[in-house]
Formats: sequence, structure tokens, C-alpha cells
Amino acid sequence: MTDDWDEIGFIISSKYRIRVLKRLVEGPATPSKISEDEDISIASVSHALKQLRERDLVELLVDEDRRKGRVYGITERGERLWTEIQNRELVD
Repeated sequence: MTDDWDEIGFIISSKYRIRVLKRLVEGPATPSKISEDEDISIASVSHALKQLRERDLVELLVDEDRRKGRVYGITERGERLWTEIQNRELVD
């Protein structure tokens, strides 16, 4: 659980990581769709996705070489941690 708390702390220390994960819990999406749905800049979405992906909390669902139409989804681990964050009411 210590590792989980490190990850939870990482997630909740950024409003962008929170919003990107929250959106991906609803279903896979492109960065532009996340940006539109959450009303945050595409640059912020891309940065958050990169950070979350490095920690295996989100994954790219299409071929790595694809430049347009890159679809991301939340991993099982990301979903488990998001549920923990929600259950403990760590974010609004």
C-alpha cells in the first residue's frame, strides 16, 4: 500500500492529472477530446498523459507510431487508484 500512497500523492498533486484520470474513467479518449471535455489546454492534457503513462496509470490504445487519433485509456492500476482516491474523498 505504500507504493499506492506514493502514486495517489502523485495523482492528487496535479489538478491536470486528476482531471485527465477522471475523464478516462468514463472511457477511452483522444487528448483533444479530454481537452474539450475538461476545458483544459491540449498542452496540459499531453503533459499529464505523459506523466500518467510513465507510471502505468494510463495507456496508449493505438499503435505507438500513430500521430493523429491517439486514443488513451486508463489501466487497471489507474482505475484501482482512482477508486481509492474517490472512496477516501481525496479530491472534489
